[in-house]
Amino acid sequence: MIEPLSARREIDSPMNYSCTAYELKCNECGKRYGNRPLSGCPDCLAPLEVVYDLDSARGEFTRDAIARGPASIWRYARLLPVPEGFQPDLPVGFTPLLRANNLGKRIGASNLYVKNDAVCFPTLSFKDRVVSVALANARKFGFATVGCSSTGNLANSVAAQAARLGIKACILVPADLEPAKILNTLVYGARLVRIDGNYDHVNRLCTLIADEYNWGFVNVNLRPYYAEGSKTVGYEIAEQLGWRLPDNVVIPMAGGSLIRKVRKAFNELIYLGLVAKPARPVRFFGAQATGCSPISVAVKNGAADIIPQRPNTIARSLAIGNPADGSAAAKMIREDGGWAEDVSDIEIMSGIQELAETEGIFTETAGGVTTAVVARLYAHGRIRPDETTVVCITGNGLKTTDAIAGRYDHIDARAIRPRLADFDAYLRELDGVAEPVLAAAGD
Repeated sequence: MIEPLSARREIDSPMNYSCTAYELKCNECGKRYGNRPLSGCPDCLAPLEVVYDLDSARGEFTRDAIARGPASIWRYARLLPVPEGFQPDLPVGFTPLLRANNLGKRIGASNLYVKNDAVCFPTLSFKDRVVSVALANARKFGFATVGCSSTGNLANSVAAQAARLGIKACILVPADLEPAKILNTLVYGARLVRIDGNYDHVNRLCTLIADEYNWGFVNVNLRPYYAEGSKTVGYEIAEQLGWRLPDNVVIPMAGGSLIRKVRKAFNELIYLGLVAKPARPVRFFGAQATGCSPISVAVKNGAADIIPQRPNTIARSLAIGNPADGSAAAKMIREDGGWAEDVSDIEIMSGIQELAETEGIFTETAGGVTTAVVARLYAHGRIRPDETTVVCITGNGLKTTDAIAGRYDHIDARAIRPRLADFDAYLRELDGVAEPVLAAAGD
């Protein structure tokens, strides 16, 4: 049995591996904390952010240097918070950026792209990026056990990557999580604890556990490092567009971190001269489910604060009613001239099918949210047809098949005999074509 810290002798103060390349800084008071497993400022309680000495990176973080790097997020390691001497061996990220001509034609867009993290290695979601950065620091800080609070994708990724690194994992999830995501966590040997509550209840419990046990929770005490992994989505978009920035990016929002980190990546690239500063700031558009849309509501109302919601949506991976980065995300979206929308569960299911039918990409419910929101943004004239727009698809549809299974109950499940005549008759029936009139022998 694991003994809580309160029952042990007093432990040493948190490790501090200070580094000139990056360190933690308070968003509010500006106090710096070196590098340690800490997510909030002890003085003013504001969240901590990783800051870099960008000027020292100028001669190293170049297009040529990046091109010589591995085909993974580690080609951008110079601007990621990874400890000195870290040797990554997991090829996470560098997922395809696809021209979405078919979807574009359907929704009225002529310059549309899909950033497809539904194929991200190893667990088919963008969470693989953030977890790989978080666990690099977990090892440095000496954690023997890691964990997370999760709506599914994060659970899968922590379990898989912890197994590869030989670290114990304890995952806490809402009890109503999709069965496929439960299975995709258990298969890696992680300890999984179901909590009778929503994500916000789970996350509060994880905060208490992180304080009580000497465990590294990727989205609690390792959160500043974890969140930086999201920047790689932005780096890849710029590089895959030929080192230029898009006009617009549409991103699903749960906690609100991803959309902010993509913007941070773009700003770093501009500062270092890897991309030209656009005449108009890149606009960011947030996508949420109507059943859990606290950030979208704040953007639409021009509100400074987030009003928490009780989640009620099939898009469980976005079901965070009190998002940690919600206020900052809403403010950022408005500052750059973007917008946020939310869509119903019916629209989410239609979005999943539309993306699959047009581009051959099977996305989970979060991707259905994003696809449906994109269609609405074009329909309402918030994005012009000729603007370069990137849609971020963050997870694979094989994880949420239960959400759309009922849409295909009407499909004829009969089996026919293995005969050409039977196949021809069956096809004609499906197409509503009458049987041909056969000519009599001798006519």
